[in-house]
Amino acid sequence: MHIRPTAFLDTPLFTTMAARSIQENGTIALPFGTGRTSPVAVDDVARVVATVLRAPAPHIGKVYELTGPRSVDMTELTEEFSRALGRPVSYVDVPPERWEAQLPKLGMPPHLEQHVATMAQLHRDNRYNRTADGVERVTGIPAQTIEAFVAARKDFYLG
Repeated sequence: MHIRPTAFLDTPLFTTMAARSIQENGTIALPFGTGRTSPVAVDDVARVVATVLRAPAPHIGKVYELTGPRSVDMTELTEEFSRALGRPVSYVDVPPERWEAQLPKLGMPPHLEQHVATMAQLHRDNRYNRTADGVERVTGIPAQTIEAFVAARKDFYLG
C-alpha cells in the first residue's frame, strides 16, 4: 500500500512565510508563477494513515493519492485566505532568485532551505496541479479546504 500526499498545507510556504508577509503587507509572496496547487493538511494525511493502520487488510496493494479538495492558482489560494481571515490577501509572484536569496534569513537548516526551494520550483512547473479523493475514500470525511485550515489558525496568520 502506498500513501502519496501532495504538498502539505502545513509547510513553511503556506504557514510561517505566508503569515509573515500577510502581517507585513497583506500578501503571500512566493515564486509560484501561474502554477496550480492542491495542498493537503497534515491532519488529513494522519487520519488516512491511522485508518489504514487500524485495519490494514482492505488497503493492501492500493495506492492513495492525497490532495486538498481542489487545485487552485495562487490568486484563488489568496481568496481562500482572505475569506478565512476576514481581510484582503493578495498574491505577489516573486522572482525565484530573489526569493531564494531570502531563505537563509529564515533560520531554516540548509537541507530544509533546499527542500522548500525545490517545492517552489515544482509549484512553478505545475507539478502539484492535481486532485484526488483519497482522503475521503479512506476516511469517509473530505479533505480540509485551504479556507478551513487557515480559519482554524486565524490568530497565527494575523499575529
